[in-house]
Amino acid sequence: MFKINKLKVIDLFCGAGGLSCGFIKGTNGTYFESILAIDHDRAAIKTYNANFGEHGVVANIEEWIAENPIPEADIVIGGPPCQGFSLLNKNREGDHRRALWEPYMDIIERSFASVFVMENVPGLLSSDEFQDVRARAECMGFVLLNPSVLNTADYGAPQTRKRAIAIGIKKERFALEGIPSFPPMPSHQNPDKPGSLPAWLTVKEFINDLPEPVGTEMRDVPPPLDLHFGRNPTALSQERYRAVPVGGNRFDLQKNRPDITPACWIKKTSGGTDLFGRLWWDRPSVTIRTEFFKPEKGRYLHPEKHRPITHREAARLMSFSDDFVFVGTKTEIARQIGNAVPPIFAQKIASYVIKLMECRIQHGEKIEEERTGNAA
Repeated sequence: MFKINKLKVIDLFCGAGGLSCGFIKGTNGTYFESILAIDHDRAAIKTYNANFGEHGVVANIEEWIAENPIPEADIVIGGPPCQGFSLLNKNREGDHRRALWEPYMDIIERSFASVFVMENVPGLLSSDEFQDVRARAECMGFVLLNPSVLNTADYGAPQTRKRAIAIGIKKERFALEGIPSFPPMPSHQNPDKPGSLPAWLTVKEFINDLPEPVGTEMRDVPPPLDLHFGRNPTALSQERYRAVPVGGNRFDLQKNRPDITPACWIKKTSGGTDLFGRLWWDRPSVTIRTEFFKPEKGRYLHPEKHRPITHREAARLMSFSDDFVFVGTKTEIARQIGNAVPPIFAQKIASYVIKLMECRIQHGEKIEEERTGNAA
């Protein structure tokens, strides 16, 4: 393995630090060093600092870069919030605010980074604004490496979460002919499709060992039980949970117990099949969102118990290890979990970036050899 100094990483819109977790903890701290993280969510930054050191900043990114020097870095990672890629006011008449990808690109430029990793919703790549991102990147001397929508389950996360990943490299610093192809090869595959890779990891492999949750509040006990608490459902909610069979959803509730099915669901005879659904033991989870503790929001009932999944179960299905420290209220931690990038998936992106940086080093050595040869 090539020898390099630790690569300095800036994480923007960092949240709890799922991306940083993959880069820093996922590579055992060998290759990457986090030097700056920014997010407007105070609780998320407390979580970030509890895990990565006191360099996370609570700030409006636009205001922060106007008042602070930008440290030099090798890599900028992060996901500008998706609202920036779905503006209703396309021409922004009378609106002089910038989209959030713009300060993200400003920091890439001012930090002299060689690589950036932009993560977002799948709609990013088909948005008009992404063409602006691409144009700005090219003006800064970057080339984008086949931006793609990836399924995190294909990369070892127990969750079929799809995310857009766009990686840019400063082309003058790399030997472009040696750049590894993107996206990296998956490590797992849908078991229903032909192929030789191991099957997707399942819900059972990640949460089956947990006991029944205790109480309805976070507890001052060692993980994993600190976040393994339940809710206090009404008797009606409990009846509804019992009416949903293994793998079932709101349509099964309506079929089995129409008398306790919400009227709005009875009137809506079509639509998503995940609402009020149970997870399957032998499949990955659906996308874990910020309100995973509410079954009416998605397929968040336990595979066999008559309850929603707990915060600890959600964190595990997001691939956070039990020793990752979450700080905040129940709602704040749920938001941090649901908004995160699965660390196992981020680790695979980090491994790809390591290969990119090897190309940078080899290219730099070649240039140095040519320079010293010419001087001789």
